Amino acid sequence: MLQLTICLDSGGEKPLYQQLYESLAAQIRSGVLKAGDRLPGKRALAGQLAVAVNTVDTAYQMLAAEGYLEARQRSGFFVLESGGFPAVEAPPAPGEERARQAYRDPPPRFDLSTGGVDTALFPFRTWGKIQRDLLYGEPELLRHGHRQGDEELRRELAAYLRAYRGVDCAVEQIVVGAGVEYLLGLAARLLGPVTAAVENPGYDRSRTILENNGIPCRCVAIDEGGLSVEGLEQSGADLCYVTPSHHFPTAVTMPAARRSQLLRWAQARPGRFILEDDYDAEFRFDTRPLPSLQGMGGRWGPVIYLCTFSKSLAPSIRIACMVLPMGLLGRYQAVFGSYANTVSRFEQQTLCRFLSQGHFTRHLSRMRNVYRGRMTALAEALEGAFGRENIVLQGRHTGLHLLLTLKDGPGEEAMVRSAQREGVALRGLSQYYMEDRASCPENTVVLGYGSLRDEDIPALAEALRRAWT
Repeated sequence: MLQLTICLDSGGEKPLYQQLYESLAAQIRSGVLKAGDRLPGKRALAGQLAVAVNTVDTAYQMLAAEGYLEARQRSGFFVLESGGFPAVEAPPAPGEERARQAYRDPPPRFDLSTGGVDTALFPFRTWGKIQRDLLYGEPELLRHGHRQGDEELRRELAAYLRAYRGVDCAVEQIVVGAGVEYLLGLAARLLGPVTAAVENPGYDRSRTILENNGIPCRCVAIDEGGLSVEGLEQSGADLCYVTPSHHFPTAVTMPAARRSQLLRWAQARPGRFILEDDYDAEFRFDTRPLPSLQGMGGRWGPVIYLCTFSKSLAPSIRIACMVLPMGLLGRYQAVFGSYANTVSRFEQQTLCRFLSQGHFTRHLSRMRNVYRGRMTALAEALEGAFGRENIVLQGRHTGLHLLLTLKDGPGEEAMVRSAQREGVALRGLSQYYMEDRASCPENTVVLGYGSLRDEDIPALAEALRRAWT
């Protein structure tokens, strides 16, 4: 019998079947395994490697599908002459070497990117139980659902948004989709052609999405009250993208008076609309949030409201919703009425039950307590490392990131580089400026603490102290 030399790492990142497939494919390509060789039976090889028979079967089936092996009835698997698909050498693409180097670089000790959340807080047991119940008890979920999302979920979303975010909407106004970015693209195609104003600094990905969908963008500066309405008027835009509850990344909350000004701007001319991105309003640590712009404008108002569950649950759970003004529903049906919904009905119904059974509000309460404690611990550790008189921290009231300004610091770029040498990944505030970077406050960096482990906070503060002093 053919004897194979195969080493599998049960603790490795790759699944065992993938490791086995790659090992066998490499031996076939190198000629160690030759055309006509019969591989060991699945049970025999599984026993030799101390793995499940399914592991071997999966690897064999993958090799057969790619032309490395041939399955012969009652005889087993044999190596084919072709040896799989031929490799195609292509010239390196621009920037390929840099990308490869970035992939090879070790991950940072502390990742302070703003997109992180603590996945350990995910309600695994409850979410899994609901999904199992649905999988075995609701087979009709395998069929197509409503194009805007299951009505039961939209009803629960309407109730939640009304109670906790001050959104005034009916079920028919809600569109469920796979992430805010997807829904923002739908809104752009629905409203275009039009010119949009975006916050500067701000979330550059939203600008990219709008421009990729044919909407040119003009940057409007923010001040202590958020987006400048005077700057908005001067921009000539008829569409405005804002994050009023928690401006990204400066953490400014738009006051009620400024919100009223913004609504009056939109109502002053037919065809003007506001895109309100309420991306993390759940995480307020001192007071309840102000009513949403959508709630102030009403169901027939000029606001398209967007929110996501990626931060409150997990980034990979791509469920977001969009609330359209009543006056846009007809246009939406005409343009997108034939589009299928992009979120699995099992995921939709899991979230529906998670909301209706009260799990979500309890989950949010737990998350707020954890993040409030983490933010407080991080702020205290930084003040202890640098001295309270030497730093300014902004954004303690809401969200999952802080702005840190180091008085008499060496400059933002030097702060980012020296932090990297200490194993800390972070971004400077100027990187969120799409125009006029010279107006960015000096020596200011953005610290996302969503995925930071509590036990790492003292070591992080010490690493930054070494980097910046």
